[in-house]
Amino acid sequence: MASLALFSTDDLSLPESLQKSVEHGEVFTRAWVVELILDLLGYTPDKDLCDLRLVEPACGGGAFLTVVASRISASCRAHRRPLTDAIDAVRAFDLLDRNVEQSRTLIMRTLHKDGWDTEGATRVTTAWVRQGDYLLQADTDLQADYVVGNPPYIRLEDVPDDRMAAYRRACSTMGGRADIYIGFYEVALRSLNRGGQLGFICADRWMRNQYGRRLRRLVTERFSMDLALVMHDVDAFDDQVSAYPAITLISNKPQAAAVAADTNRSFRAQEARDFADWYLGGQPSATATPSYQAARMPQWFPEEDSWPAASPARLAVLEQLTERFRPLEDSDTGTRVGIGIATGADKVFLTKDRDLVEEERLLPMATVRDTTSGTIHWDGTHLVNPWSADGDLVDLDAYPRLASYFEKHGGVLRSRYVAVRQPRRWYKTIDKVDHQLIHRPKLLLPDMKSRIHPVLDQGGLYPHHNLYFIVSDVWDMRVLGGLLLSRVAEAFVEAYAVKMRGGTLRFQAQYLRKIRVPDPAEVGESDQAALAQAFDNRDVEAATEAALHVYGLVELPD
Repeated sequence: MASLALFSTDDLSLPESLQKSVEHGEVFTRAWVVELILDLLGYTPDKDLCDLRLVEPACGGGAFLTVVASRISASCRAHRRPLTDAIDAVRAFDLLDRNVEQSRTLIMRTLHKDGWDTEGATRVTTAWVRQGDYLLQADTDLQADYVVGNPPYIRLEDVPDDRMAAYRRACSTMGGRADIYIGFYEVALRSLNRGGQLGFICADRWMRNQYGRRLRRLVTERFSMDLALVMHDVDAFDDQVSAYPAITLISNKPQAAAVAADTNRSFRAQEARDFADWYLGGQPSATATPSYQAARMPQWFPEEDSWPAASPARLAVLEQLTERFRPLEDSDTGTRVGIGIATGADKVFLTKDRDLVEEERLLPMATVRDTTSGTIHWDGTHLVNPWSADGDLVDLDAYPRLASYFEKHGGVLRSRYVAVRQPRRWYKTIDKVDHQLIHRPKLLLPDMKSRIHPVLDQGGLYPHHNLYFIVSDVWDMRVLGGLLLSRVAEAFVEAYAVKMRGGTLRFQAQYLRKIRVPDPAEVGESDQAALAQAFDNRDVEAATEAALHVYGLVELPD
């Protein structure tokens, strides 16, 4: 592996503040969880482990290394090799001297128990465990067939500035307010030999949040996401922590089949062994027990902006639909997802007074209130529209009533950020008006709702910024509305969107674009009629039944 430390690290000694952060970020893993990870990776004594390299980036108190030492010991016996042949089989690091010493003590104890002589055990143990910062290692000892462990949980802002800067230079995926475990993933992945495997138990927030995006891109572009085993409620650590852990297996190979799995509180050592047997057995494609459920998918989700969260069975269905159908937003059908206009001063730009300014400067506007019933009931709100049809601001000299009204509110309008940046255009709204959108039929969806809620505007209204819109050159909007009203469409949004307090979903453009839809030309007449009728009647069950038929599904798993 090429050196990661392309700069001097001589001045990066371990300050007391970082030592305290590391100690605070330590979460020690239970032995049966370590056994599970190694079993899932196939790191077992039947293999000649002396000829393989395992790296642990942050060994902590030695939970992983104790089990690894036991397996290497058994492998040496099985393959009739001296223990010293395994001197290069493991490289483990930790920032804290006390962790290095504790790990070495546990390894020595394990090897002595297995009957190895003190001299050989000491040589091996000393070679295996080293004090150092894994993220800033400059030697080739990081190259690995396996990287395993439980990376520390430390926010970057808790790291001293000089070391934080060094981490960012070494790890390109550590953007924004990342936790340093992002860097551990990156360095580990880049160190894997061809076919090598990573097995971490770590917080799974990186799979969905913004600071994990670069890491998701790295995995998507260069590696195979093999397993995501969610263990949020499992007693996986020696101490009680709220870490949202998951076991993640990633391989240095093209993307192959992937498994999504979830567990509950009853998932313990025996259940872990049962799950490993199912995972390694290859069949069947799905399983469900009182302690866990899992589904095997042909591949992982191909995009890096966010990975979905749902039950394994539902994830498998969504992956299948993602593979088989086109995105909702599609240039081939002229289908577009967008958001309504943001003004920056709604109290000035929105009015129900039709005599306030010149009539042609009033644009009928749809708001969330107009969509509540499922059909448009316009309450008379207008946008005081400063935009001409050619996309530029109107000349206020041509509209004296408009000019007078804007000047009356000039203090508010000129103090906005958008006006400070462009003082000559002080009366502009944040967004332009797209005049071509006004008269088009469009589906409107409120930003925040507990259920997906598409409403049809046949044309004539312009959406406010709390409404998202969908237009299309090809779709019958009532048919598309029926698809979007269904629980199938909602399942896509629910899997990607972050739920707010009370179960409210955000139906933002990036989530709506995750929805997959069939080619409108391939939707049969009877299905079109069923979807359109369900949409008109606001019948979610009928819409779901018709959508399942269109998608070729028997049911939508919970």
